[in-house]
Amino acid sequence: MSKAFTRESDADEDDDDAGGSQPPLPAGTRNYMTPKGYARLRDELLTLLDDERPKVVEAVHWAAKNGDRSENGDYLYGKKRLREIDRRVRFLTKRLEIAEVTDPSAHYGGEQVFFGATITYVEDDGKERTVTIKGIDEAQSQLGEVSWVSPIARTLLRSRIGDVLKLETPAGQREIEVLSVSYPAPDAPG
Repeated sequence: MSKAFTRESDADEDDDDAGGSQPPLPAGTRNYMTPKGYARLRDELLTLLDDERPKVVEAVHWAAKNGDRSENGDYLYGKKRLREIDRRVRFLTKRLEIAEVTDPSAHYGGEQVFFGATITYVEDDGKERTVTIKGIDEAQSQLGEVSWVSPIARTLLRSRIGDVLKLETPAGQREIEVLSVSYPAPDAPG
C-alpha cells in the first residue's frame, strides 16, 4: 500500500523521547534545576508557542488550500513539524511543572558539594577534571556539566575538599580526590 494512503498516528507514543537526549527522571525524584536552566527551558517553550507554532500552522493552512495533500511537500512537512513542536511543548510543560528550582549561589563560599557546585577533582592516575553539577534537562557534557543523577555527581555530592572517594566506572572502581569546590556568586541586589 502506498504511504500516501496510510494514516500516521498522532498518539503520544514518542513523548518519552521528546526531550531529545535527556534521560527520563528517576522514579520518585524531583526535577532539580538552576534558575538559568529553568529560564532557558521556559524561553524555549514560549518561543515554540508564540513564534514557531503559529508560523507552521499558517504554512500548513496555506499548503492545505493548494489541493492534493498526499503529494504536497509543504503540507506533509508542516504536519510533521507540528507534531514535533507539540511533542516538545508537552515535554517542556511536564518538566517545568515538576521543576524544583535550586539556586546554587546559596552555597557560595562553602566547601561541601551540593547541587550547582563546580568541583575540581584528581583521579588516581593524576588526571585533573572539573565538572559542574546541573539538572538533567540543562547539563551539557561538552561544557563540563554533569547531571545530578550521573555516577560522578552521585559520588561527589555531600563530599568536601580533601575527601578521597570511590567512583564506580565500567572499567572498575577508581579513587578520586576533591581538590576544590565553588559556587556562583549571589546576584547583587539591585
